[in-house]
Amino acid sequence: MAPYEALYGRQCHSLVGWFDPREARLFGTDFVLDALEKVKLIQDQLHTAQSRQKSYVDRKVRDVAFMVGEQIFLRVSPMKGVMRFGRKVKLSPRYIDPFEILERVGEVANKLALLPSLSAAHPVFHVSMLLKYYGDPSHILDFSSIQCDNDLTYIEESVANLDRQVRKLRSRNIALVKVQLRVHSVDEAT
Repeated sequence: MAPYEALYGRQCHSLVGWFDPREARLFGTDFVLDALEKVKLIQDQLHTAQSRQKSYVDRKVRDVAFMVGEQIFLRVSPMKGVMRFGRKVKLSPRYIDPFEILERVGEVANKLALLPSLSAAHPVFHVSMLLKYYGDPSHILDFSSIQCDNDLTYIEESVANLDRQVRKLRSRNIALVKVQLRVHSVDEAT
């Protein structure tokens, strides 16, 4: 006996003639009921897997909704290596200036009142690009001192080297330089 015939009790047929009319009569309604039960079992297992995956995602999702007239920060830096607004710069600010929301466009998009210097950028942004502004003056980045391009990018330029050190790590000497950038004060030097 062939292995297929030993397992399934019938000979293996090609796809063209898979069922014989005689076989359909032999299987009867039990075959259909078994098939329906297996389909129901597969659907239940798919639903269980889907709900498990949904619970993992729901832990990370946060419902964010902004009202018209609210002040928000706009994200201008790239996310984890994705080139979002141009060049990837290590010390670039994450968010700029609080902007006012002019209107809500759909469920997850907002139209912002951008400055005239950013008129080339599209004013509608997804909520993931926005951060609520709470009115703390230490969080505000002076946007007038930064010259942004049309795609919301700018270049950090060093003004002065404030300090120089050499650290010894095992068999290496590593030179460290404290640099003051054009936009930042001496206290913010890195």
